[in-house]
Amino acid sequence: MLVPRRLWLHPETICPADRPSAGFWPVSGGLVHATHLTVRAAAAVPAAPMPLTPETWSTWLLAQPAPVADRLCRVLADLTAPRPPFAGIGLDRPRVMGIVNVTPDSFSDGGDHFDAGRAIAHGERLRAAGVDILDVGGESTRPGSAPVPVEEELRRVIPVVRALADAGAVVSIDTRRAPVMRAGVAAGARIINDVTAFTGDPDGLAVAVETGVAVVLMHMQGTPQTMQQNPRYEDVVCDVLDFLAARVDACGAAGIDRARIAIDPGIGFGKTVAHNLALLRGLAAFQAMGTAVLVGLSRKRFLGSVTGVETARQRGPASLAGGMAALDRAVHILRVHDGAETVQACDFWWALRTAEPGPVIG
Repeated sequence: MLVPRRLWLHPETICPADRPSAGFWPVSGGLVHATHLTVRAAAAVPAAPMPLTPETWSTWLLAQPAPVADRLCRVLADLTAPRPPFAGIGLDRPRVMGIVNVTPDSFSDGGDHFDAGRAIAHGERLRAAGVDILDVGGESTRPGSAPVPVEEELRRVIPVVRALADAGAVVSIDTRRAPVMRAGVAAGARIINDVTAFTGDPDGLAVAVETGVAVVLMHMQGTPQTMQQNPRYEDVVCDVLDFLAARVDACGAAGIDRARIAIDPGIGFGKTVAHNLALLRGLAAFQAMGTAVLVGLSRKRFLGSVTGVETARQRGPASLAGGMAALDRAVHILRVHDGAETVQACDFWWALRTAEPGPVIG
């Protein structure tokens, strides 16, 4: 999908600890702070001093054409604003989405929970470990995977969604098909997680509007069958931002408020190792959308390419390291396989973030 080029603000030199307001840019209401901003676009970028700090911002902005200044003021307001709760879950601290794959062929845990009983038990274990959201999916979207008939996808996921929702869990239905979205919400799902950002099924956006649930919009270049065949970008961060902004706008035009939207840059979906690393380094820029930001990098192949770990199940340490780097860039929700380990890591990250400064005695 072609989208117009837009100007974006990219926070640089992220500081996880609390900082005084003067001299630092708060990101997402102050989850983290940045020392300066850079102006980015995949096309022409207006000249800006380096660094662009709170002290230099106003003077520089006054020298810009009115459309540029107006655009960047809106972006800055979205970048710095705190986020409202997403699907009833506060975003004032890190949140964890646990993966419940009811599939025989997912890249990491395919077959582990390929019946309703095992999938429900896995979801209950994740919830007991402190996971905030359970993401139930019945179709693998790993590179090269084949589509699953809608009837089979429904057979796999609906009993699991219903049981977990009835037990009180916040459930997300991970699907790109409108009939599965509708049935999943009817069974109790509070979130629709669509890897196509409602471009894969022409009826998907209407289901989201009708049901009123929260949505996750993900970027994917191509399809699962084609996405890793030589993916290309002019600037991967700006290109993905442009695509997701167009999808957020489409949702808004349909009547979906931004408070109901989370965006996902789609790590590993139509990206090379270099693209994935660039997206991870640039995650703070995604706060300029003014929505919740979700990232899923758990056990993915590029982690193995970087670390030399071939087996997906053994990439837990790299997954945790990537997840903590995402939190340092103000990401709100981590989508993971290793729920208990990630909850523990997030709790410790949060304790460091909120600890009172001062000397340690004893």
